[in-house]
Amino acid sequence: MDALYPGHLVRRACLPGHHHIMASTSFDERTGGFLEWFKSLPGAQFSSSIKIVDLRSRNAGRGIVATQDIPADATLFTIPRKAIISAETSGLRERIPRLFESHGDEDNEQQLDSWTALILILVYEHFQGVASPWKPYLDVLPETFDTPMFWTDAELDELQASAMRSKIGRADAETMFRDKLLPAVRMNPDVFPGSQGLNDDDLIALAHRMGSTIMAYAFDLENEQDEEENEDGWVEDREGRELMGMAHVNHEDESLTVTSLRPIKAGEEILNYYGPLPNSELLRRYGYVTERHLRYDVVEVPWDTVLNAAMEHMGLSRAVVDKAVSLSSPNERDVSTDNAKLELVDESELEDVFVLDREFIEPNSDGTFAGPAALEDMPADLQDQLKKFLKALKKLDDSLVPDKRKRDEVLQAILAKAILDIESRYPTTMADDELFLQHENTTPRRRMAALVRLGEKRLLHEAKELLSRTSTETGQDDAAPAKRARRAG
Repeated sequence: MDALYPGHLVRRACLPGHHHIMASTSFDERTGGFLEWFKSLPGAQFSSSIKIVDLRSRNAGRGIVATQDIPADATLFTIPRKAIISAETSGLRERIPRLFESHGDEDNEQQLDSWTALILILVYEHFQGVASPWKPYLDVLPETFDTPMFWTDAELDELQASAMRSKIGRADAETMFRDKLLPAVRMNPDVFPGSQGLNDDDLIALAHRMGSTIMAYAFDLENEQDEEENEDGWVEDREGRELMGMAHVNHEDESLTVTSLRPIKAGEEILNYYGPLPNSELLRRYGYVTERHLRYDVVEVPWDTVLNAAMEHMGLSRAVVDKAVSLSSPNERDVSTDNAKLELVDESELEDVFVLDREFIEPNSDGTFAGPAALEDMPADLQDQLKKFLKALKKLDDSLVPDKRKRDEVLQAILAKAILDIESRYPTTMADDELFLQHENTTPRRRMAALVRLGEKRLLHEAKELLSRTSTETGQDDAAPAKRARRAG
């Protein structure tokens, strides 16, 4: 179940936070109003060892800091489940029950999906004003975001060839808003008081704001039986041993309890960490990046890019490639491979994209890790699919891939060309990006985009080095038996 809980002031590691454009007094008043409201909730707890502070001087909105030394496993705050915003707790479900029920088999007769429903619920609570049970919480939610959903085209261009740009989904989101949310609001003006004063574009902008709030702060409300499968992980910065995550959310029957993961010193800001996400995903979801997450960066390798590299390296025509791709003979046996069952390439089973990423050690129970992240091999699923493709080529023309040794050489060469192709799509080099990041007048959004693309280029560089080493080792392995044979003769 998707839900939104009033505990987000424990910021994500390095999260720039939200930017309230308001007078300091109003900022403090809203903070005080939220805290007073939170403490009044039946079952809620807020430790005397922590406090909410104004971090706008660090471009970080609100945060929570320790007022005294806190031991590990100490309860920081407890949120009653009844205080969590969801379809079960909001009054919208009772006001318009048909939105939460299916009325037939057609797409337009289905109930709202959880994502759309939660956006509409926040829109509903927004229009309730002081009548909303969550008014003090809504008052401290962000009003603006730095997620790419709100970037200009020029700012998006700074992402260069990053695959993240294709995942922003602004157009799809607006289509959903117009098809589902706008009709629900316009057909029920009494349920959404004040909505009549907004035009459709204003309502779309409000929906975007609520959708971004959910992207940043919502979570799946766990049941007791799946708690163990969804526990958060916590890691620290490898250099300097600075912890990235300090708090953990425990899902209990009647509440959510946030506890300290390790000892926290007085004056430290308490940070929450949401897993080993690449900077591109941090930016897409939350509107921030951090150098600490460079270790988790990824690069997408499209299969079409690999096929084009194969065509160039092997001198293949498109007709031959298409024939090899469509060739599927699961019942045939290839006598040249020890009569093993040959699974050739079935176009319907091809993966379109593969993920290049590093291996890293799982964090320790106290949230620390000691080992570095390293690119140890090219994606296994990519190599398997490419091997099947090369086997299919061999069935078409044995001279293209005469033996396993040649196949391995060709595979490495194709992967190297594919990586070079992807790298060439970025118009700047790593050195260019590093220099760009040194400019003091670089805007925050362009700086974040530069860090995303730089991280991806570094991973591509590591992939080139890996493939170069692998190619050299393959050549040495191939040469060794020949040398031994000459000595034996």
